[in-house]
Amino acid sequence: MSVFFDSPINDESIPEGEAELLLSGIGITEGIPPSESSEYRKLLAAVHDVAEHVLELTDYIAPTDTQKYPRESLHRPSQSEQQYGNAWAHKFRINGNASGILLRGKSVCLKDNIAVSGVPQFFGTDAIPAWTPSSDATVVQRVLEAGSTIVGTTICENFCNSTSSFTSAQGTVHNPYAKGFSAGGSTSGGSALVGGGVVDIAIGADQGGSIRVPASFCGCKYTPLHGSTNYGTELQSSVSGMKIGVLLEGFEHRLVDETVKDVVLNAAYKFRQLGATVEQVSLPLHLEGPAIWTIQQRIAGTLGLMGLSHGRRGLFSTEFEAARRPWSNESFPKLFPSTKNTIINGLSLMKNYPGLYAKTMNVAQQLRDSYEKLFQRYDIILMPTTPFVAPPNLDWQQGDSPTAALKPSMGITINTAIFDVTGHPAMTLPVGFAASNVDLSVKLPVGMQLVAGLWQEQKILDVGFAWESANDWKKVGSEDSAEKKVAFKL
Repeated sequence: MSVFFDSPINDESIPEGEAELLLSGIGITEGIPPSESSEYRKLLAAVHDVAEHVLELTDYIAPTDTQKYPRESLHRPSQSEQQYGNAWAHKFRINGNASGILLRGKSVCLKDNIAVSGVPQFFGTDAIPAWTPSSDATVVQRVLEAGSTIVGTTICENFCNSTSSFTSAQGTVHNPYAKGFSAGGSTSGGSALVGGGVVDIAIGADQGGSIRVPASFCGCKYTPLHGSTNYGTELQSSVSGMKIGVLLEGFEHRLVDETVKDVVLNAAYKFRQLGATVEQVSLPLHLEGPAIWTIQQRIAGTLGLMGLSHGRRGLFSTEFEAARRPWSNESFPKLFPSTKNTIINGLSLMKNYPGLYAKTMNVAQQLRDSYEKLFQRYDIILMPTTPFVAPPNLDWQQGDSPTAALKPSMGITINTAIFDVTGHPAMTLPVGFAASNVDLSVKLPVGMQLVAGLWQEQKILDVGFAWESANDWKKVGSEDSAEKKVAFKL
């Protein structure tokens, strides 16, 4: 059903043959008989009038109380102020609610895709000009009300489209444990600053592993996913009586480094010492997760990059859309290959596989249901967060090989992306170190991913807290790994 204005329709705003031209773009060349062309032109003119009317409406901007929470000392940091290469996007200070309790005394940094009123955003790119949000994101309001102090925004990767940390147009971010190595992405700057002890908390976003990957590489922890977490509940340090599954498919993928496997198995074995039942479980469908995520992300990601995001109620960043549109022969070439690849892949999939997205949604539901059956028997399942430790950063420039630019990220999300598809809460916990494959003298953090049933964030927090209460992750290793492999039949 269409809604039309009562006012007369002037079809002069629509060129003759426009309806036919639009249909030809989807391969339909005989969809409108010539006798109906003028009528569809008039119908196009009607929706054109509606669109023009909506453009004239005043945009709704969520109110931001900058009187209560003024932005102080806002500036783009000089190179001498930067840390871990180029971790900061902008530095500033917003003091939180003096009566806030949960985050009182904590410093917080925000990924540079989270809106802070009055603070310019780069989004890791120079393909489009920086834009300045008019309102704070909800999470900004909440951390301020909880009493924290926001100290800046941090570099994210190019359009948040990489798990490397050299793709941002604002500069490379280095691992806090080894300069020249990846901090992971796309929440690269925040993870480096938290992993290096500069900031207490980083707020990021995770659509395939963009928090868990850099957190694993930098020795950080926790990604709250879908659902609500009761942050007022005290964490439990006992796992006695709990059942924990060691997911076979999460370890046996060909990309999983043997040392990473050993470190995570050793960490899993320690749950037995804490009173939990720990045993191997198998879910072969887990291996299909990356393929399902890839199709969904390429299509949905392309729609977002083209300004066509839809399906959710909420406030949209019209400032970003104004800066982004339209893609041109000047702006598109400046994108990093991962972002170009998303758009090219997405356009191809929508053209050549128009029904495939629907099938991925069905298989995603199958994955979700299959995991839920596992969680009827187990409180937690675990696996390596990433298959290998942080690789070296590349010195990549526009004009260099696109596939070379993408290679360091390939395979990193084999265990993380699937839970963005299913919606299960997943946390990465640092559990030791492993040597870099390119330099055995460089030791880098290893993350263990803990996954719980839907709406069960509290369980992963309790289990993670129990493990770190009993162990110093910087001192544990992969000792007796052969014994652990036998114990779990790996």
